[in-house]
Amino acid sequence: MRACQQLTYDQRCQIAALKKRKCTQSEIAAIIEVSQSTVSRELSRNTGSRGYRPKQAHGKAALRREAAVKPTRMTPEMIASIELKLRMDWSPEQISGWLLADRDRLISHESIYLYVWANKQAGGDLYTHFRQQGKKYDKRRNGKSTRGQIKNRVSIEDRPSVVDDKSRIGDWEIDAVIGKGHSGALVTIVERVTNFTVSVQVDSKSAKAVTKVTISLLKPYMSSVLSITADNGKEFAYHEKISKALSTEFYFIHPYSSWERGLNENTNGLLRQYFPKSTDFKSVSQAEVKRAVNKLNSRPRKKLGFKNSGELMGEHRLR
Repeated sequence: MRACQQLTYDQRCQIAALKKRKCTQSEIAAIIEVSQSTVSRELSRNTGSRGYRPKQAHGKAALRREAAVKPTRMTPEMIASIELKLRMDWSPEQISGWLLADRDRLISHESIYLYVWANKQAGGDLYTHFRQQGKKYDKRRNGKSTRGQIKNRVSIEDRPSVVDDKSRIGDWEIDAVIGKGHSGALVTIVERVTNFTVSVQVDSKSAKAVTKVTISLLKPYMSSVLSITADNGKEFAYHEKISKALSTEFYFIHPYSSWERGLNENTNGLLRQYFPKSTDFKSVSQAEVKRAVNKLNSRPRKKLGFKNSGELMGEHRLR
């Protein structure tokens, strides 16, 4: 057994569960098959103000690891991997995060942007896979980039632990699913306990459009909206307006940490049954979206004791 090793997310979940059972560090180490020093170091480094929480611990570890990994050169093999992901419509930020998490290679998204624009000047077409093809990457000013920053964002680390425990109904996750060629999108919002889903088609993924439909979708359930959790997309830049309109709290996951909004990711996958990745959402009617969402909400779910999401949300609202 090595004295030092990287813990997986599942192991961090085990640590949290075993701590609740009052297991000692040596007992935890034996159960998850790591050294006691690994457990001790994990708890000392990644325990927050609300105690040890696996999602936050995993995010902290990932950020610390990112800072420690040495930059990787743009070798021909690395360029081939990057170009492949670009042609799959991945953003430079997504590629950078994937390289670090999956390949243990650190290449900044700034380097990828610079490569793409050099490719464009040489007559290449990689830039056509960007969501905004005509806009160059915003160069750093005084060592900091102003591109994509969301003002007054509140981290998921400050989200109440009751949200993780799923001991109440009213905590939602939100995302925007992009259509083929970045033509239109679906705004999807799912409640964490009941899995109840609401969704609508938008022609533009602008912050203004997403804010408007988010408020419209959740307004009928306002008494059951206690928190909303999103990724760091610019479409959620007006989060404070959403919070005010719905009298709720709005939180953001860590960068490159989609598992912190895992239910929403899973729900988007279920919707792909009706709207595959080749779908141009501008050609999809709101009636089609409504039919697909109604099917999801009326399916019996094993995880819900074979009840469906619509029933559970309806029962909750009648209380």
